[in-house]
Amino acid sequence: MDEQEMRAELEAKEADLHEQMARLTRPEQDQGAISFGKRVGDGTAMAVDRLTAVGAHDNLKDILDQVQRAVAKLDEGSYGRCDECGTQIPAGRLEVRPWSTHCLEHS
Repeated sequence: MDEQEMRAELEAKEADLHEQMARLTRPEQDQGAISFGKRVGDGTAMAVDRLTAVGAHDNLKDILDQVQRAVAKLDEGSYGRCDECGTQIPAGRLEVRPWSTHCLEHS
């Protein structure tokens, strides 16, 4: 894959991550006041859903940071090299995770 194709793929991934993060941070529809009885269970389920969304958002943010770093590496001409040790990142790893900025040893 040439540099333009790689850049397009990374930019598409970045846009997708922004979209997913926006969905996760969208305000929940008002569920009304939580009261005792059946609604307490509903409130617990809503809290668990929000905690799960926060974890997912954090994971997506980590990937977004990696994608943005990979784009920066394209700009500086160091794409495909480990940020830690400078060795070439295996082609198979870049094929699966084009936003990889570290070799397996340093990931």
